[in-house]
Amino acid sequence: MAEENLEILPGHGPMLTRKDFVSDQMVRWCPGCGDFAILATVQKLLPTIGIPPEKYVFVSGIGCSSRFPYYMNTFGFHSIHGRAPTFATGLKCMRPDLQVWLVTGDGDGLSIGGNHLIHALRRNVDIKILLFNNKIYGLTKGQASPTSELGKKTKSTPYGSVDFPINPINIALASEATFVARAVDTDLTFLAEVLGQAARHKGSAFIEIFQNCIVFNDGAFADVSDKAQRDDTTVTLRHGQPLIFGKDKNKGIRLKGFTPEIVDFEAGKPPADLLVHDEKTPSPALAHILAHMDRPNFPVPQGVFRSIERPVLHDLIDAQVNEAKKTSPADLQKLLKGSETWTVV
Repeated sequence: MAEENLEILPGHGPMLTRKDFVSDQMVRWCPGCGDFAILATVQKLLPTIGIPPEKYVFVSGIGCSSRFPYYMNTFGFHSIHGRAPTFATGLKCMRPDLQVWLVTGDGDGLSIGGNHLIHALRRNVDIKILLFNNKIYGLTKGQASPTSELGKKTKSTPYGSVDFPINPINIALASEATFVARAVDTDLTFLAEVLGQAARHKGSAFIEIFQNCIVFNDGAFADVSDKAQRDDTTVTLRHGQPLIFGKDKNKGIRLKGFTPEIVDFEAGKPPADLLVHDEKTPSPALAHILAHMDRPNFPVPQGVFRSIERPVLHDLIDAQVNEAKKTSPADLQKLLKGSETWTVV
């Protein structure tokens, strides 16, 4: 089946339900883990996309998040540590008719797998990458991860981490990913909205999901995940709309040069100079500025930072192969014995 035949028709596909995407495997995560919420959201979302289960593949590496393929009633690979992007890249290039999702964590994806991740993003491989960020190594029992904050005391950093943490969104933007977003495991409605946009994007889609590890790093994102305070601690990114936040919608973000600052105003009367979000701009400069906004000085941005169009890898490969067939000799022996050969005596 050609890529063009993989048609995404929200609400017009087969009569699928969440049950069609739930496997018969027992879900083995710790009670209260944020992974349950993400799994349930994906299982509820996929029936609305209009693609049958046999046309999905979930690929993972190693870690708690990487158990994901077992719990999806789709095809899947539980691959090796950090190398899931390479499996996903090869699969998508050979079978562009499949929609490929990659599930990883802040350890698997940004430590041993960091190199593979950035190259999958820069090549614009048409895969959907879910990076569960809990700021800790959960499966190996609580060591500092690439996203752990400075001073974090863990089993591997008993006196506090001295490593400056990676910003996953900035890594994706620097790698020129064509879709970059962030969501939180406790806001299921918004998470589903962001994942739906990623599913319909053609190209490298990277979604960082703040995910709570209740055992080894409980409360890592409490100030942005708690319903009672997240209106004041997060700002939702919506294309073409000003950055306004707060329970009373009386705060906003504007730029002073290249530096964001918080503006207070009367609810319903936002100033004209508030920053208007533009996810479609070719330059990632604005998205980088937003990605650096963090607690406690700024609200944490949630939503789509960037969504642009660019040719995808498998289309470029196919075009190159087709062109080569027109000019290269079809005789295998001529190829093997071409001008770049020599005789050893």
